[in-house]
Amino acid sequence: MQKLTAIVLISILFLSGCAFPGVYKINVQQGNIVTDEELSQLSEGMPQDQVRAILGTPLVQNPVDPSKDYYVYTFQRRGGEIEEQRVIVHYDNGNYSHYQSKLLEETPAY
Repeated sequence: MQKLTAIVLISILFLSGCAFPGVYKINVQQGNIVTDEELSQLSEGMPQDQVRAILGTPLVQNPVDPSKDYYVYTFQRRGGEIEEQRVIVHYDNGNYSHYQSKLLEETPAY
């Protein structure tokens, strides 16, 4: 009888970890948050280390092509759709040239 009770209790504890409807899901955010204000501080000819001082260390660094830094930020609200923000900073001989961006309308982390 004690073995049966132990098995039932262990089974209940094991199954309680499974996803049942109504289980709380957390917001998941990853990567670099880059704002319009930070991008407006960049000026042509700025050295790469100064750009990184403003924007932070890029999420992805391409070892083959150091002329670009990739700042990627993803946000998923409680298991919903993943929203993505991308900023690609271009350099010419180690100095800032320009950037391409697809920013989110609002940054959910703030």
